[in-house]
Amino acid sequence: TDPSRVQDKLRASGKISLRKIDVNDHNDLVSAIKDADVVINCAGPFYKTAVAVARAAVEAKVNYIDICDDYEATDILFTSDIDNAAKRAGITVLTGMGSDPGTNNVIVKWYANQLDRVDEVALFWVVSIAELAGGAAWDHGLHMTIGKIPQYLDGKLEYVEGGTGEETAEFLDPLGICQVRYVGHPQPLTIPRYIKGVRRVVIKGALIPSWVDQLIREQRETGFLSVEPVEVKGAKVAPYDLTLQLWGAIANNRDKGPFASGLKVIVKGERKGKQVTYTADIVGRMAPGTGLPASIAALMLDAGDVTVKGVVAPEGCIDPEKFLAALLQRGAKIHQTETIKSMLVV
Repeated sequence: TDPSRVQDKLRASGKISLRKIDVNDHNDLVSAIKDADVVINCAGPFYKTAVAVARAAVEAKVNYIDICDDYEATDILFTSDIDNAAKRAGITVLTGMGSDPGTNNVIVKWYANQLDRVDEVALFWVVSIAELAGGAAWDHGLHMTIGKIPQYLDGKLEYVEGGTGEETAEFLDPLGICQVRYVGHPQPLTIPRYIKGVRRVVIKGALIPSWVDQLIREQRETGFLSVEPVEVKGAKVAPYDLTLQLWGAIANNRDKGPFASGLKVIVKGERKGKQVTYTADIVGRMAPGTGLPASIAALMLDAGDVTVKGVVAPEGCIDPEKFLAALLQRGAKIHQTETIKSMLVV
């Protein structure tokens, strides 16, 4: 609701209006959205906001899209009464329609459609802190690494320690080789719902430059990311809250990396008796990379291309070919490879 953060083109349009809303004020939120065709929730961090806004959309009987990247909220959306309530209301609750999750989910589905069987899905991403703006982004960046987080391993959902499982991944320029680790994103919860038989779905990410993740790891190990309050000079303070505030200043006068972020999608499976590996790489700015997918999905909803009612993830309702064509028309570039190996052993 800060006019200075709205793009000049939108500010100059007579079609745009601003209204300040407290997402925790259910009645005001319902009143604000009840006459809309679709609500796109971009108010993070989503482990605090997604469920509240989705409930309001269901009550208002308005189609809902979010860019939720926190697995806890995704789990609630799918397993609570929201799914059935949305179906009864005749609306779509499309969650995770940003970049990651979002675009990479659709790419996974696109590749899955070309395979007889999908065995493994690996999703990697890096975000430069030069691209982070505001406390919500930092909140998610810290939150996704703490505690036990979901990964789909050997055909079942497992919970592993956040920030572990370090792996080297190579991204397109200017990002290059980066170290990525387990993070708490929704895809291990959603992809197995729609791609039956998949044995492994992992999601790893990193904030760059490398000193950022190194410091976050030290903060996690020394208790600075604990959400349990401690007493400081007579006041109860959660170390996490203090650390979150400090990150607003820690990066000052330090290397913040390039103004770029990247995705890598790896899908392995079988087609006609041969092992096939698909990879897709995207690099670009985080803001359009996150906003464009949600806007394309909204247009697809309006055009009748999304017909699923209730709670659904991108890979469960978005036509990959239509979506990717629209994304490419808006300037995105996807670098792809396909590797085919015979399964015969001599």
